[in-house]
Amino acid sequence: MPDVEFVNLLIVAAIALTAPLLLGLAPALRVPAVVLEIVAGIVVGPSGLGWVEIDLPVQIVALLGLAFLLFLAGLEIDVHRLSGQALLGYVVTLAVGLAAGFAFQAAGWVQSPLLLAVTLSATSLGLIVPVLKDAGRVDGDAGQVAIAGASVADFAAIILLSLAFSMSGGGLGGRVGLLGLFAGLVVLTGLVIVFAGRSRRLADALFRLQDTTAEIRVRAAVVLLVAFVALAEELGLESILGAFLAGVVVGVIDRDTTSHPRFRIKLEAVGYGFLIPVFFVTSGLRLDLGGLLADAGALARVPLFLVALLLARGLPAFLHVRSLPRRDVFAVALLQATSLPFIVTATQIGVAVGLMSPVTAAALTCAGLLSVLLFPAGAVGLLSTRDPDQTNEGAREVTNLPTVGD
Repeated sequence: MPDVEFVNLLIVAAIALTAPLLLGLAPALRVPAVVLEIVAGIVVGPSGLGWVEIDLPVQIVALLGLAFLLFLAGLEIDVHRLSGQALLGYVVTLAVGLAAGFAFQAAGWVQSPLLLAVTLSATSLGLIVPVLKDAGRVDGDAGQVAIAGASVADFAAIILLSLAFSMSGGGLGGRVGLLGLFAGLVVLTGLVIVFAGRSRRLADALFRLQDTTAEIRVRAAVVLLVAFVALAEELGLESILGAFLAGVVVGVIDRDTTSHPRFRIKLEAVGYGFLIPVFFVTSGLRLDLGGLLADAGALARVPLFLVALLLARGLPAFLHVRSLPRRDVFAVALLQATSLPFIVTATQIGVAVGLMSPVTAAALTCAGLLSVLLFPAGAVGLLSTRDPDQTNEGAREVTNLPTVGD
């Protein structure tokens, strides 16, 4: 057996267990587990106590966790929500992000304004959907606008990050051609799966094996995930794009879940039960908190990056000011500005390609942590001020009333 130690992975797995358990024991502490996981990684990592280092087992599991995180994010995308208005909102996001990027570049904080704009351009769809569900507004106008905007933002941000900042190098024109080839192969694979699924014999076999130890649907999803990741890497694209599109394909094909209602729950169990928490704890281990705290000027980047994130992702919500009550618009703005997983991913790629310093990456990650802590809570407060069962006409009347802050 190879001479590999699992002590570091044991500590990381123990943190992944403890973080949600503590939150379960203290339900009044409304903090996402991902925040505790990253903070705990900082505490036990090189920037803190120095108890854990990123060795080979931790690195491999964290890489699988990133792939599964993007896979499940793609699984949540509803392609029917990719509307023109949501796309316009993303254009606004990129424009604001680029303006912030050039300003921060002039201050000597970032090297690539485009990388900063892309980093600020995504929304944590997996975080805002539970918030909307808890508020009873996921099917309301505000919820649908927020989900549509987040879907477009996540989809576009992953493609732009892979297209413009691939670690494999190569010219932009060549990567555009490779991206087109990859997209064609993804569509072709999806069509093959759809036609194969029409076979009654194959469908019966899948039904028989789906809840046995074979877990055939889960295995098929994992094969598709690994295949798309490998294909993306072979074409010189980012592996995260392959993982994300694998989730999108599964989500599009798997629309009717009546015959296998536990399939997605099983996928989430694999991801959120083991792989993804290891990725977030490892992200904390990588965070250069020491460099951030050592320089007051570097620490000042955190609130400024947070404001830039709020402006870049929040302003598109005001495109809906005529169709939503004022409070709902502000709530959507806060929800769309909630971002952490993509920031962690983008900053790690930025450091790897030499376009972002570890200190700047740490500041952006801290800004993402603050967005997860502050923005959803503020959105819930705004959404809870109005009865979700009110009609749209009544909602428009509310917009003419003074708000608490007026």
